[in-house]
Amino acid sequence: MNQDKKEFCFCTLACGKNYRDLALLLAKDIKKYSPNSSFIVLTDSPSDFSQQSNVLAFQHRQQSVKFYHDKRFAIAKGLSLFNSCIFIDADMRILAPVPQFPQWISRPGITARGCENMPKKYAKVLAGNPDAKLLKEFQVAKKAASKLNLELENQDINFVYEYLFAVTKDSGKEIEFLKQWEILASYCELNGLYDSEGNAIGLAAAKAGLPVRWSAMEGISFFKNRVEFVRIKKGESKMEDMAIYFEQQAKLEYPERFIGKRIILKINKTLKYLYNFLRLRIITLKDFNFYYR
Repeated sequence: MNQDKKEFCFCTLACGKNYRDLALLLAKDIKKYSPNSSFIVLTDSPSDFSQQSNVLAFQHRQQSVKFYHDKRFAIAKGLSLFNSCIFIDADMRILAPVPQFPQWISRPGITARGCENMPKKYAKVLAGNPDAKLLKEFQVAKKAASKLNLELENQDINFVYEYLFAVTKDSGKEIEFLKQWEILASYCELNGLYDSEGNAIGLAAAKAGLPVRWSAMEGISFFKNRVEFVRIKKGESKMEDMAIYFEQQAKLEYPERFIGKRIILKINKTLKYLYNFLRLRIITLKDFNFYYR
């Protein structure tokens, strides 16, 4: 595969058979609708993608406690090979042709399909009317921001919805961004927030001076189940048109299994969680003042 003429790639994280199968569906979409694009997949079983010619599959072992923050490794690999990478969740689909080089990807920094500034994200907290989960997320994010000498309520700091966003190189700021994300990933997970990568991305970008902007990402027509439910509710989409995508995802992401298999998987998941959390505790002890005070 000649990468010299390619300016951008798609990338994702696909560990576990369910997500490998979903990523294979997505790979076929990308092959069909963006035939000149490479699709970088970090996975626990690269051989599953050996028959998919547009996939560059790399072995990956879980680093985060619950995988969410491991997305940064897919982005790092993408940027090591291309000038820009588009991160897309493995359970998404591409529905129509993608431009050979989308205009919005040419701007350095982060371009996100969904983002909002922190005051808007935490408007309920700032108004004194949050739910418990949102309040905890705000408190951890605010303390993390202060450790980086940032102000969470700054209008210029964005929460990034991480299911679809692009990163384009910006004179090395993207490298510092990934370093800061690693620090924030550990801090969030030590405080019990495992799916808070949107905060980490926004704060890491702010610390690194990497621009973050919203874009409709014209040219990428996609399916994402929770986004599609909102579109259907607003009358912007029809369930009958999208039913096949909902069915395919449900079949692969939540396959029927015998009870014995489900018990084994649950035990393995618990053991993996305990191992990764203990590992995180040990690794972060070297920076005790930052993580524990």
